[in-house]
Amino acid sequence: MSTLSTFDAIDLFAGVGGSSEGARIAGVRVKWAANHWPLAVHYHSVNHPEITHSCQDVNQQDWGLVPAHDLQIASPSCTGHTLARGKDRPHHDMTRNTAWAVVQCAEYHRPQFGVTENVPEMLKWALFPAWEDAMRRLGYSVARYVIDAADHGVPQHRKRLFLVWSQSKAPIQLRLPRREHQAVANVIDWDYPTWSPVHTAKRKPATLRRIAAGRAAFGDRFVTPYYSKGSGLTGRSIHRPIGSLTTVDRWAVVDGDRMRMLQIHEAKAVMGMREDYALPSTKREAMHLLGNGVCPPVMADILTALRQAA
Repeated sequence: MSTLSTFDAIDLFAGVGGSSEGARIAGVRVKWAANHWPLAVHYHSVNHPEITHSCQDVNQQDWGLVPAHDLQIASPSCTGHTLARGKDRPHHDMTRNTAWAVVQCAEYHRPQFGVTENVPEMLKWALFPAWEDAMRRLGYSVARYVIDAADHGVPQHRKRLFLVWSQSKAPIQLRLPRREHQAVANVIDWDYPTWSPVHTAKRKPATLRRIAAGRAAFGDRFVTPYYSKGSGLTGRSIHRPIGSLTTVDRWAVVDGDRMRMLQIHEAKAVMGMREDYALPSTKREAMHLLGNGVCPPVMADILTALRQAA
């Protein structure tokens, strides 16, 4: 086989470009990327102007218009699999179907390799055995990797499933590095100018109880979710990676008697994005794009290991 560094790749369900950025770091050329959300496509193109972009429902893609490639990277919708999906089942049934675009594209182009990213709960999908069987019938062996971004130097505990498929008799075995965990304290902007008092008339009692529990456990400085269970009840030490970033503005920083929400530039660092990566100035949109993304250092390590194993 060729070395992966010479491969051409495509990025399906590319979002704001975390996987494409990881490929760039690993020396892999992404030549085409697609996503259905115009905002995501716009910022992907701003950060990666060398890539040809398609803005449409990927499940409706004419694969004949997609350039030939050696590596398919894809992040089909995870909302139908995640435990946080809520009660909107008909919608989420449809989002789970996005995974079949991976199969359709692979059937048409037959690339040597592919990396499909999703939440680990995808393995519990009733149709996952059928999906995996479809890939095998196309001649691919599928290796499963559940990877925590914190093990790749990202200051965030973020477990994701990476299905690495290859035209080989046996699933490919990647020798992935295990990097030192990074404290979220290192990316928090303690000099950020805008904070608010912890104790205000509008602060809910449940929030104050979480903050009191966090202060008792970790001292004056810690992070805490504004909702949810787990760390939401106890806070979280700033001397370890933060919990998973979501598409909704979730994490608060507490510093003594003042607090504020995590800001865009800090969230970029939490995702392992480069400092100058362009994002919307509107925080709601930026946090949604980041929370829905792939950590570039993780994809970079996977593709580097894949290059070495090829």
